[in-house]
Amino acid sequence: MITGAHTIFYATDAAAARAFLRDTLGLSNVDAGDGWLIFKSPPAELAVHPSGAVTQEFYLMCDDIEKTVAELTAKGVEFTGEISDQGWGLLTTLRVPGAGEMGLYQPRHPTAYNLS
Repeated sequence: MITGAHTIFYATDAAAARAFLRDTLGLSNVDAGDGWLIFKSPPAELAVHPSGAVTQEFYLMCDDIEKTVAELTAKGVEFTGEISDQGWGLLTTLRVPGAGEMGLYQPRHPTAYNLS
């Protein structure tokens, strides 16, 4: 049946985005050939929200957002939003070089990524 999920980031500068994911965020990866890196994602979950438009978003999750922001800032990560309390969690956004932005949040809701 389903064995995993494959997320794709489209980037105007794929090399910069790959370097950021590999070197700054420290994501493990394999080379699928010719430098085409496939990254190991952290444990994940999938949600469907109602909307008037069809779109997708990508968020990384953490246990302590202030500590994570401080650690990533020390590595040169640019945050594009302040930490805000959304009720369901604490949220900020960060820039991915060559690939726009992604969210980072500390959930307050039950999580599904560790279910078997």
